[in-house]
Amino acid sequence: MSVSATTRPMRPGEVEGSDYHFVDDREFDRMVGANEFVEWAHVFGHRYGTPKAPVKQALRKGRDILFDIDWQGARQLEPDFGEHLVTIFLLPPSLNELEQRLNSRGQDSSEVIADRMRRAADEIDHWAEYEYVLVNRDMDACLAQVRAIVSAERSKRVRQTGLVEFVRELIGPEH
Repeated sequence: MSVSATTRPMRPGEVEGSDYHFVDDREFDRMVGANEFVEWAHVFGHRYGTPKAPVKQALRKGRDILFDIDWQGARQLEPDFGEHLVTIFLLPPSLNELEQRLNSRGQDSSEVIADRMRRAADEIDHWAEYEYVLVNRDMDACLAQVRAIVSAERSKRVRQTGLVEFVRELIGPEH
């Protein structure tokens, strides 16, 4: 998982550097100015951005990166990652269920939740921009679907490094 930087306050139970990198507006501005993000956006009154350095390091090691970002961030990744980007949009089973999930977290005020619910339809309206769309009725089942998508995408011919050489060695130079 990528770890985003954010200007929002830390919620109870969150850990600096594990859940997010919590920074103030001045530091976020500095990071934007220094081009240190692969993507960043204003979301629900705060800014979120994914630092470039850990993403590049993981990719150099041949690792996949999962981003938990909104549609604004996903759009920003497309120019840099192109065909290597796989997009998955997670829909709630209903707006009532979304509101219940936000309330059950016990991390946001009723005003924050009400604001998120007012904006939910606008966020959801971007679903058709994604390659895969999953309805998150059950977290375990949804996670299994995400894993299946990642596995299938890794199996694509264009994503298998060394495959051409392997096949040439397998069938011999005369083919």
